[in-house]
Amino acid sequence: MKKAVIAVACFCILNIACSPDRYISRVAKKDLLKNKALTSAHIGISFFNPATHQYWYNYQGDKYFVPASNTKLATCYAAMKYLGKNLPALHYQTTEDSVFVQPTGDPTFLHPDFSNQRAYNFLWNIDKTIVLNLSNWQEARWGNGWAWDDYMDAYMAERSAMPIYGNIVRIAALPELRPDIPYFTTSITTDSIPEQTGSLPVWRPLSSNTFYIKRDVLKDSISVPFYTQNSKIIYALLADTLHKAVIENNVKRNFKNTAVIHSQPTDSLLAHMMYRSDNLFAEQSLLMVSNELLGSMNDGKVIDTLLKTDLSDLPQKP
Repeated sequence: MKKAVIAVACFCILNIACSPDRYISRVAKKDLLKNKALTSAHIGISFFNPATHQYWYNYQGDKYFVPASNTKLATCYAAMKYLGKNLPALHYQTTEDSVFVQPTGDPTFLHPDFSNQRAYNFLWNIDKTIVLNLSNWQEARWGNGWAWDDYMDAYMAERSAMPIYGNIVRIAALPELRPDIPYFTTSITTDSIPEQTGSLPVWRPLSSNTFYIKRDVLKDSISVPFYTQNSKIIYALLADTLHKAVIENNVKRNFKNTAVIHSQPTDSLLAHMMYRSDNLFAEQSLLMVSNELLGSMNDGKVIDTLLKTDLSDLPQKP
């Protein structure tokens, strides 16, 4: 629906003659506001000419609407300002026999969209004990307002202190039933399918990483978020991927001004985020900004901070 509205709006702009305000008004009233598909929708249409500081057309432009993905614009701005040219992926401190590592929430770690994996290569080449510290994580798996009943859809990948593989497991049906993350091989079952599965090819309990699969229904492949709330999954996945022990230590430790491993150019993450409106990338980008500004990943605190500083001049408080 949003794409249709945007398409009509673009058509208006490209076909403006000598009187843009009258043209837009005519198209909006005739083609949009009388469209049966939009009769029950919440609609706002606003065209503003910054050169003249006047509106070409304004219909309910002062109303509050459910913000949806345009909030990613504010997230993108904050990330561009505070994350630097390259994404900070890991802070680390080296001792005589260990390397203490604290992740920053970078969602590109082993994500299939990014072939260059500097953070992974760094961890792979460590010849000391890896001690992973997640004391900077102050969040839950979903942000405020998420509809929990969509938790098995790929766009609902859960947040975490250190996303791995995009916090998504991709399960192929052919030639054999197989997850793309070997760790989850023993988590897949085709036996004792619960009633909750219904007609779905794959079902996972809300707070579990057991994947029930209807072999006769899953014909191709499917991407399903895995459960991240139990932080031990991060240690287990990392150890399984690196083929080495990863020690848990969440005692508060000061990683400020320590050595940093950068992963990807920041704009490469933001390009994906904006182009496909990627929710996980947006959520994690905001948490990374929080980690840079506040030393912890807390979306409520960083949003409050941004609204009081960089976004304090917004005409309407979000």
